[in-house]
Amino acid sequence: MKPVALVTGGSRGIGKGICRKLCENGYNVAFNGVRPEDQVQETLEELSSAGTEVIYCQGDISSSDDRSAVIEKIRSHFGRLNVLVNNAGVAPRERKDPLKATEESYERVMRINLQGPYFLTQGAARWMVAQKQENPSFSATIVNVGSISATVVSPKRGEYCISKAGLAMHSKIWAVRLAEYDIPVYEVRPGIIKTDMTSAVTEKYDRLIAGGLTAQPRWGYPEDVGKGVLSLVEGDFPYSTGEVIMIDGGLSVQRL
Repeated sequence: MKPVALVTGGSRGIGKGICRKLCENGYNVAFNGVRPEDQVQETLEELSSAGTEVIYCQGDISSSDDRSAVIEKIRSHFGRLNVLVNNAGVAPRERKDPLKATEESYERVMRINLQGPYFLTQGAARWMVAQKQENPSFSATIVNVGSISATVVSPKRGEYCISKAGLAMHSKIWAVRLAEYDIPVYEVRPGIIKTDMTSAVTEKYDRLIAGGLTAQPRWGYPEDVGKGVLSLVEGDFPYSTGEVIMIDGGLSVQRL
């Protein structure tokens, strides 16, 4: 029986890279996004071509009703959930000086980047624990996709940085809480990844990378993150719950 993974924000960018890697390695995948299903048909077909079963779960993870609907669709369709990847996230619509930031922007980012994953994890974890209690050999893993912005400051998107710092603690809290059930929780922390989210600042980061911003002189790609997530959910680090895996090309390594 193929394991089932839920990847939020899985229709594009890093999330799609994660979905692709999971599908290629025998996982049935439910990917989530806010767009109508008819707008993600190309992604559905692409992911399904790997030979596993793929479904789309439309929903806004900042909405309690939508989170419940996503879980129930997976329960109804697959009857199990082995992996949760909390990937969905947004940047502020406008980058603003902290002296001019708005509460509206702050609340939107927090609802999607932090509150949504926290309570989606709660719902998924309750189900995973129940499955584990019914079948002790049942395997489950949770991976949170954070960001170097958890520790690297970008003043003009302060709400984003704060949300990712919060997600880092979210990972540790769930790692400790679920350890008794042998459900490991990890965080992967990407650096500069070439996606639609970074497309507007491509020139800026091309210049910075050429100037030595990262130890490895290239952009990161969604497949780099996908490989990291796959390794974690495959159980390659069974005694490392709560740990952070940096996928940033050495950007965060202090250098003289």
